[in-house]
Amino acid sequence: MRLSDLDKEIMAHLQGNLPLQKEPYAAIATEVGLTTAELLEKINCYLESGAMRRLGTILHHHQAGYVANAMCGWVVPPARVEDVGTAMASFSNASHVYLRPTYPDWPYNLFTMLHGKSVEALEAAAEEISEYTGIADYKLLYSVREFKKTSMQYF
Repeated sequence: MRLSDLDKEIMAHLQGNLPLQKEPYAAIATEVGLTTAELLEKINCYLESGAMRRLGTILHHHQAGYVANAMCGWVVPPARVEDVGTAMASFSNASHVYLRPTYPDWPYNLFTMLHGKSVEALEAAAEEISEYTGIADYKLLYSVREFKKTSMQYF
């Protein structure tokens, strides 16, 4: 798909912070001279054509009351990675799920970023995921400090 100047303008709005209002897409549509329906149709076209892989947002979890967060490394048999990864992604406490390579001294291959309103809630979420998937070998790596959290800027 060849991107027009309008497409790039729309994507520039989508890659930044959404307006903090009840209907953020209506505000973006107004700024680029479209109706909300036209904007949403454009976004669907970007996703279907692959011009945009996904549309996501960053939640500033501390501001939302999630004070505990940790990257959780899981040891998942290669034959189960697809099913377990999909199952882990269904949990609301997991904002990210990634497959990564293992090393002789680091057997963890699937990673989830977990968030909780307390350390106890976060640990309960990890235990729930463990019980649901049957993956008992995991390690919680708690965040100590956030240095940077931004979205990529393409336009």
